[in-house]
Amino acid sequence: MVQERPVRVERRLSAILAADVAGYSRLMHGDEEGTHAKLAALLADAVDPAIAEHRGRIVKSTGDGFLAEFPSAVEAVRAAMQFQVRIKEITSGEAEDKRIAFRVGVNIGDVIIEAHDIFGDDVNIAARLESIAEPGGICISQAVLNHSRDKVPFNVEDAGEQTLKNIARPVHVYRITIDPGGWPATSKGEVSALALPDKPSIAVLPFQNMSGDPEQEYFADGMVEEIITTLSRVRQLFVIARNSSFTYKGRAVDIKQVGRELGVRYVLEGSVRKSANRVRITGQLINAATGAHLWADHFDGALDDIFDLQDRVAVEVCGIIGTALEAAEQRRSLRKPTDDLTAYDLYLRALAEAQSWEKVRILRALDLLKQALDRDPNYGPALALAATCHANLYVNNWTDDLELTRREGFDLARRVLLIVDDPSLVARGAYALAQFGDDLATATTLIDRALHLNPSFAYGWIWSGWVRLFAGKPELAIEHFKTAIRLSPREGTAGAGAHVGIGIGHLFARRFEEAEAMLLLALRERPSWAPTYRFLASCYAHMGRLDEARSIVKRLRDITPVVVPGATHWRDPGYREFYLQGLRLAADQPE
Repeated sequence: MVQERPVRVERRLSAILAADVAGYSRLMHGDEEGTHAKLAALLADAVDPAIAEHRGRIVKSTGDGFLAEFPSAVEAVRAAMQFQVRIKEITSGEAEDKRIAFRVGVNIGDVIIEAHDIFGDDVNIAARLESIAEPGGICISQAVLNHSRDKVPFNVEDAGEQTLKNIARPVHVYRITIDPGGWPATSKGEVSALALPDKPSIAVLPFQNMSGDPEQEYFADGMVEEIITTLSRVRQLFVIARNSSFTYKGRAVDIKQVGRELGVRYVLEGSVRKSANRVRITGQLINAATGAHLWADHFDGALDDIFDLQDRVAVEVCGIIGTALEAAEQRRSLRKPTDDLTAYDLYLRALAEAQSWEKVRILRALDLLKQALDRDPNYGPALALAATCHANLYVNNWTDDLELTRREGFDLARRVLLIVDDPSLVARGAYALAQFGDDLATATTLIDRALHLNPSFAYGWIWSGWVRLFAGKPELAIEHFKTAIRLSPREGTAGAGAHVGIGIGHLFARRFEEAEAMLLLALRERPSWAPTYRFLASCYAHMGRLDEARSIVKRLRDITPVVVPGATHWRDPGYREFYLQGLRLAADQPE
């Protein structure tokens, strides 16, 4: 009789961080969809970056919490402090009974390692420490305190020895005092600073709405969008995308920190006042490295002159930065996008709705855009945005007539390309053309030309990445998605589009673990986007993790009844069939 060898158990010394949301069931009962969306946003904006920055990994998610592993107690404590402070900043304006707050426990010890989980008494202790932490608080063990006391500045309260549920011996517990004012910027300061590009770089922060009417917020946001677009046309500038800039909306910010987090040398901030037919735009340009104010001015004019006012702000900023400019790149060739100011106002309202990536708001945006195009059928930005909205309805199956949505989107894309020569609009139209039509070569040529003229257009790089994926070029697609992320390092919306694209690229390249990580991140950033669920389910199926694949399909069915789509826009037959094969397996559908 041959004696079987004992199975080798892999162990290592790790710091374990356990976290969950305090009162999660109550929050879900009060507002299920709202709580889910807010939790996903907090994970994407606060938790995931902190864990990644401090070399941790999320071992598993539990719906309302997660378990993470770190190489040291110091890194675990720094990550916990960082995301707890960030979450407090984000939720500071919310009512106490609706605010999401994490409880965190941190322990260190010898753990058993498996592919997708960790086990052992020290893991259980971390979970029990989390259960006795205050909402927004951090509990640590004596071992964690010993390892991190002289390396991370924090204050603690000694909670004494505690008898924790199902833990044989008492555990000495300490509570870290959450006092952000007493913490140096170790969490997110110089450590996370992005390298400056090799050309002048700028971020435009949200302008303050000075109109005294909250309903005019969309107008102030629209002004910033237009100024960013104008600056992005200047090839000699590196311009951060709108959505990353808007993560600072409604917050008192440290300009130096903004510069570090976005990796820019200059920051433009200001305000907009709209009253009757008059508009005032004020702006100030700041050197983010020193905090020095380089320029400040205001621009007054009639609403009829709004496009000229936007351009004047951009020209003044470029002049101060000292970039050598070509007039054609910054003055729109002296052409207005529309002469109909009501159409322009409808477009700005639609833009605010379309940023949400929610079905009901995309439909609302299309209604506003139809009104705008009824007034000005050749209004390029409205045509391009409408084409993108149709693309979102199409890929999510948020329509009762897919073929009609495809034809309407294709027609809008062709109209954009026939009417406009603006690089950002051409890129948007080319992406829609690739989504709805068969001419990938033309779409690729148009996007390449648009990005040559406007290299700071983050969404253009995302659309270019998608077109490359459609064509079966995953490695090039990943490069373009990463360029978009650098142009928009703190952005949730565009970032989700880039992360899911990178995940699909890794899936096509059979790098399943990398694909899983990116797709999970994208799912947290945009939890209502059906394609992410489909590709994640396919990924799990190809990894042999069928239970998880079927769980993802179950969540997908809550969003759309269509689990396995036609996928005609995936032109490479090998990649398309590989994706659909995994998805069919996850959905228990025969070949």
